[in-house]
Amino acid sequence: MLYHFNNEARYNADACPDLHVGILMNRAKKRGELSTKLIKQSVLQKITWGFVLLSILVLSGCQCPHEGRHVESVELTPYGLLVETNESDILLKPLSEHSIEVEYLIEGHKNPASYALIDYDEGNINTNFEEDRKQVMFSTEGITIKIQKCPLKLSYFQKDKLLFSEEKGLVFNDSIKGFRIKLQPGEKLMGGGERVLGMNRRGNRLRLYNQASYGYGTHAELMYYSLPIVISSNKYMLLFDNTADGYLDLGKTEESILQFETVGGRMSYVLTASDDWQELTENYTEVTGRQPMPPRWALGNISSRMGYRNQKQVEQVVEEYLKQDFPLDGIVLDLYWFGPDLKGHMGNLEWDKKAFPEPEKMLKKIKDKGVKTVLITEPFILKESGKYQECAEQNLLGTDSLGQPYIYDFYFGTTALLDIFKPETKKWFWHIYKKHTVSGVDGWWGDLGEPEVHPDSLLHVNGPANEVHNAYGHEWAKTVYDGFSKDFPDRRPVILMRAGYAGSQRYGMIPWSGDVSRSWEGLQPQVEVSLQMGMQGLAYMHSDLGGFAGDYEDAELYTRWLQYGVFQPVYRTHAQEDVPPEPIFWDKQTKNITRRYIKLRYALTPYLYTMAYQNSTQGTPLMRPLFYLGDNTDRIEEKNSYLWGENILVAPVTQKGVTEWNVNFPSGSNWYNFFTGKKYEGGKRKTVPVNIKDIPVFVKGGSFIPMVPEFKNMEEYHTDKLILHYYYDSSLMQSAGFMYEDDGKTNNSWKNHQFEKLHFKSENTKGGVAVTITREAYDYKEKPESRDISLVVHNVEAEPKSLLVNNQIKNFSWDAEIKELIADFNMVSDKVEIEIK
Repeated sequence: MLYHFNNEARYNADACPDLHVGILMNRAKKRGELSTKLIKQSVLQKITWGFVLLSILVLSGCQCPHEGRHVESVELTPYGLLVETNESDILLKPLSEHSIEVEYLIEGHKNPASYALIDYDEGNINTNFEEDRKQVMFSTEGITIKIQKCPLKLSYFQKDKLLFSEEKGLVFNDSIKGFRIKLQPGEKLMGGGERVLGMNRRGNRLRLYNQASYGYGTHAELMYYSLPIVISSNKYMLLFDNTADGYLDLGKTEESILQFETVGGRMSYVLTASDDWQELTENYTEVTGRQPMPPRWALGNISSRMGYRNQKQVEQVVEEYLKQDFPLDGIVLDLYWFGPDLKGHMGNLEWDKKAFPEPEKMLKKIKDKGVKTVLITEPFILKESGKYQECAEQNLLGTDSLGQPYIYDFYFGTTALLDIFKPETKKWFWHIYKKHTVSGVDGWWGDLGEPEVHPDSLLHVNGPANEVHNAYGHEWAKTVYDGFSKDFPDRRPVILMRAGYAGSQRYGMIPWSGDVSRSWEGLQPQVEVSLQMGMQGLAYMHSDLGGFAGDYEDAELYTRWLQYGVFQPVYRTHAQEDVPPEPIFWDKQTKNITRRYIKLRYALTPYLYTMAYQNSTQGTPLMRPLFYLGDNTDRIEEKNSYLWGENILVAPVTQKGVTEWNVNFPSGSNWYNFFTGKKYEGGKRKTVPVNIKDIPVFVKGGSFIPMVPEFKNMEEYHTDKLILHYYYDSSLMQSAGFMYEDDGKTNNSWKNHQFEKLHFKSENTKGGVAVTITREAYDYKEKPESRDISLVVHNVEAEPKSLLVNNQIKNFSWDAEIKELIADFNMVSDKVEIEIK
């Protein structure tokens, strides 16, 4: 036996000594780790004569009588616990206290390196090990693995709760390669990346192959991000760490079996577990990486279409936004920046000087108005483009079996594809990004990066296309991210990507939901898509506001989509040219409503920016499913409403012409209408009235919502004037919240202590309520020395007798009709105490 406590191991061969010696001898022969003689001597020193004689009698009893895979030995290595079976070895690698990788080592098959996992300190996790003749127990603080020896069966526990067991475990033959997992009755399954199938995806068979889904609506089985991830209602996640073409069968073929299938690649999976939903995502992103904070401007209003044709049009659109009093922070240039037509120019990657005669001047002109520019790029290099010859000469392209550039036709022309996995290609591509970034470009958009057309017979430096397909967008984002880290280390990159892989969030990837139909059917699944992707680590998933594909023009649909957009991670309008995507080109009513909502988005920037900080430090999604509150698995299938951060409930209106809307209010709190103040009790489903002016938005009782006065763009943003809304609830004895702040630009601000936090706390007292604001501050650029704070307390039933700020009486106003108290004061010190009596 091998006993292991706190990473200390000792061998004892009392169970089956000769069998044990034989196994170690065979391992020595196979791996050349030690000579057979040395191992035999080492083991025999620990065997008494009595045990040796006994071994002759018991040897046959130690052999597994069952057919199939069984354990022959276990060994502690610097990487984890190695389990040797009669068919293959299994390496159990603790990645953290709550995540463990299970890698199958198959003779004749080499596992490629992981794209999903971050580097970790091997052997740095405390583990425990116990063994008897029938089983092995291997555990971290958060996960226990029970290894049945004969026949082999791996079962996983979180504390004493069974998460799942392997059924056959590894399946590896000519017809199928993958894993089979036993599902529990009633278990609900989410994940699989971006799909429109409902929140519970059990009963589906999902192809794992990133693919465009043009004009999708209320059903889409295969989309841009087909992540090999399963999230169980039993609070565990399974990541099948494999980038190849394959399938996730979530009980479709066999009701009780989860089957992962692949054409090749890495044969491993990662288990992450928790007893808390929010911590589950936190634990998963601990081992796959967390999203760096984007620059603050990327959270503002971004204008985009397919596409702006010339320099004059870009400057006119920016001017029109400002003239009509719409906040604006960015504008995206689609493929016309490098050519006059849709087809025939992809791969030029240089300004079309006929349409954009002075691009640097244009970039500076609109930047002086607070508007940043994002340029589109694609990985396809058309044979007609200006870059093809140099790419071919430098061997930067995917090849055929003879090593020649693989040439094929697709919608935009006859093309080759950059081999993004080659270091030389990355260097070449980054040189182009760097040149344009130096000239004034502030963000990058990577389109068609599934790749949209990717023949299986195309060869990359690291394997055939169908084995590395799903890692292409991931590696592309890494190329841009690594380039910024090297050449612009203080800048936060903006990297929009249409496709990626598990862990892509750590490269600053901002995903969007693709070419959605411009229709009510296109709007309806957007909450589902963002919730699912947020739980899988990609928390900035967002939609083309207004819808992309088609010429359906409906002011109500457009208004509802832009209202919802205030409460999605990125606010970016985008569409084909048939219907204007920008609000400035719509009718007066639509302009007025959308302008008001965009300004609301900007006013809520402190709240949103704090969520960005939480995502960067903990992996917490910005859009969160309702079951995150109260651990109510009955809410798993809710896809029409969600939590925006911890304190705001949003229920977008996604049907035409309705005057009322159903809202599920999470239990454990009272909820207050953001616009009217009306109270709703938690734990109930209610029908609320709606009109075109607003969508249902509610604030949880006890919440602090920091806001700021009106401003035009993030260059003007500051918090020296802060409006702090507190939603008083007499049923709560106390509550708390906080706000994060930095300069909005400098990379790694929170890691380098270039930030501040304002901590908010409330406590109901005998005579009223006490509110405390505490400042935790480090130095950073443009940090306010003091703040003028307007405290807005909601749900104040009666006019207070007095209000004290740091024991000084202060004036206040109270509105009896809306039950709202407002008090203004200046915060100079690091702590302010407010007493309302």
